Amino acid sequence: MSYETIFFVCFALFVLLVMAFDLGAFTKQKSHIVSFKEAGTWSAVWVALSIGFYFFIKNFGYLVHGITDMARLEEIRSRYADHLKLIPGNFEQSLAIFQNNMALEYITGYLVEYSLSADNIFVFIMIFASFGVRQKFYKKILVWGILGAIILRFIFIFVGSALLQRFDWIIYIFGAFLVYTGVKLFFEKDEDQHMEPKNHPVVKLTAKYMNVYRRNVIDHFFVRRKSDRKLFVTPLFIVVIVVAFTDLVFAVDSIPAIFSITKDPYIVFFSNVFAIMGLRSMFFFLSSIMNQFRFLKTGLAALLTFIGLKMIFHSWLEEHGFETVYSLYVILAILGVSILASWLIPEKKKEPEEVQV
Repeated sequence: MSYETIFFVCFALFVLLVMAFDLGAFTKQKSHIVSFKEAGTWSAVWVALSIGFYFFIKNFGYLVHGITDMARLEEIRSRYADHLKLIPGNFEQSLAIFQNNMALEYITGYLVEYSLSADNIFVFIMIFASFGVRQKFYKKILVWGILGAIILRFIFIFVGSALLQRFDWIIYIFGAFLVYTGVKLFFEKDEDQHMEPKNHPVVKLTAKYMNVYRRNVIDHFFVRRKSDRKLFVTPLFIVVIVVAFTDLVFAVDSIPAIFSITKDPYIVFFSNVFAIMGLRSMFFFLSSIMNQFRFLKTGLAALLTFIGLKMIFHSWLEEHGFETVYSLYVILAILGVSILASWLIPEKKKEPEEVQV
């Protein structure tokens, strides 16, 4: 078993353990409406874990790839960070340079993913409303839905990494796609979105291959019919699948964006996991204030366009000394300006039209 596999298994077990605590698996906690205090506490926990992992990578990043000597360091550097210049004959300082770069790529990727996942909140609200989900089941659905999303993202990330290593030109396709998405988002008008549960492709696919129980069964994903002991999935389970696949659709934008920052699929995956888990916790109080950030969509459009252009011109930028930290500065500036503008330039209230009589 490789070093990467061992570290990945340990990381996955750690995340599952924290998720189990969050879900109340060890306290037999029943489904309930998440309070502002609980949402804030778990958001703080995930943000703290995310920042803590940054310092872990900075000091113990060698454990991810099992770097024990200069030869192994050169092998990993050439595979994932060929732009880095190491110090020949000095393993300790070279390793420190590599780990600092890993940590910077991780935190930048985390910030990008967190930002681009903000729109998920609106979509999740729409899904819950369309399927008539009771508020006390939101947390349970999001926990299991995001767990499914993590598995799907894992496949997406490592397939994407393999393609990038085999076909260098794919990075230009990713870049052009992100520029297109950013420009489209900038000109897209805000319109109310509606979803018909019966016509959703995931619902149709599930109903085709699985037995679906037509009535809601409180707090259960599966139910066995007493008459013939036949197993059925409940509407609650279908919502979990819809949430997972909806997140994957959003990942089509965000994962290529992070590949512009790092080619290391493990760093991409770690930043993705912490970002979407943290966002899932913040859903419960961000959902009530997201409408106050009216320029956030414009900021995300600028962010996608910048990252796409960075991917297209990556060779030229590397030749001219454009480092990862500069990407971090630009991303922070874009997000900061969009949030600040939302506060300083409030939306004008529409005056009621005069009615002539």
